[in-house]
Amino acid sequence: MTVAATPLRVLIGKVGLDGHDRGVKLIARALRDAGMEVIYTGLHQTPEQVASTAIQEDVDAIGLSILSGAHNTLFRRVLELLKEQQAEDIVVFGGGIIPDEDVPTLKAAGVRALFRPGVPMNEIVDFVKGLRS
Repeated sequence: MTVAATPLRVLIGKVGLDGHDRGVKLIARALRDAGMEVIYTGLHQTPEQVASTAIQEDVDAIGLSILSGAHNTLFRRVLELLKEQQAEDIVVFGGGIIPDEDVPTLKAAGVRALFRPGVPMNEIVDFVKGLRS
């Protein structure tokens, strides 16, 4: 008898003042449809709320969506909070309006992947599925 693997647990968060959530809801649904457990935190979350929820929910990954232009500050703050709580094993990825020049800096800070508007949904799903390999 084979025991089924525990599904990946992913927290999807909208950090900061950004009120646009259509895309992030589509991503949450695509991840759910791919067999993952998804926790969507809703709009206007602080980095502290996202990190705390991720730790409490024992997630494998956090997907942050930011369209407000505050990605450099907010992504880094989530990473700092995870480090402070010894939870650096939680993979952080993100999406939104992120200028080309900011991508290398965010990746160097620890953001594993960045997805911008127009990326096929299966690319995001495949990335998250690949975290288990």
